[in-house]
Amino acid sequence: MWKHRKEYLAISPFYILFAVFGLFPIAFSMYLSFQKWDGIGEMTFNGLNNYRFMLTDPEFWKAVGNTLVIWIYSTIPMLFSALVIAFLLNASFVRFRTFFRIGYFLPNVTSLVAVAIVFGTLFSNNYGLLNYVLNLIGLESVEWLNKTWGIQLAVSVMVIWRWVGYNAIIYLAGLQSIPTVLYEAAKIDGATGIQAFFRITIPNLKPIILFTVITSTIGGMQVFTEPQVLVGNDGGVGGGGMTIVLYLYREAFVNNYFGYGSAVGWGMFVLIALFSLFNWRMVQGKGSNES
Repeated sequence: MWKHRKEYLAISPFYILFAVFGLFPIAFSMYLSFQKWDGIGEMTFNGLNNYRFMLTDPEFWKAVGNTLVIWIYSTIPMLFSALVIAFLLNASFVRFRTFFRIGYFLPNVTSLVAVAIVFGTLFSNNYGLLNYVLNLIGLESVEWLNKTWGIQLAVSVMVIWRWVGYNAIIYLAGLQSIPTVLYEAAKIDGATGIQAFFRITIPNLKPIILFTVITSTIGGMQVFTEPQVLVGNDGGVGGGGMTIVLYLYREAFVNNYFGYGSAVGWGMFVLIALFSLFNWRMVQGKGSNES
């Protein structure tokens, strides 16, 4: 190390910044999860009491359930729509493909707070655009943000709108890496477009699909800004928008239970790891059985 000290010195800024702003907060949050602390006074060792309370708190499990429901509502339609969009963008008959690629990706770089405000207007109970359309066709208005399922649906639509283009671009890159000779051979053998999609496209996109499933799982379990801006820190009426991260934020930064908030963060980490492992095994196992 002394021999290459100049090289190590050259790359040291990254590791110093990572240690200060990445590694230390992670280690400190683990330490803090065993403490009772309001952020100002002295810390008091609390042992495993924070974790015990978390596992027996009905609100925590309600937040877990809400997060899973929103993940199901958003991730499955989002990934399917992204795959269809990517397939269409990769088709030779589509013109102005660059324009459409940019258009589908723009929601991902749009301010999430601004998006939440716009969708709050769309789903507004009294003057929302959706209720206006329902009234035009003779249907009664729906109090979207006063119902648990309505809040979860609104949050899910926001997640889909933001991330469908991002995943479509990833799928498009995967589609462009598939040799065209496979499709040409399938066409010569008399395969239809649907058969080619399920027998050639899907198997070759398996690593990409696995990647998007894992990243969507991680992102879906950390939904925060959408419900926080849309319905507030309490998750709205009935707590339908109370996700795990919103619950963590409320306990740590609103109620000042920083020790308990750290315990919730590590509990969320375990849930994300287990859920990601389950999805990985499911996708891998299905692919192995098919092969």
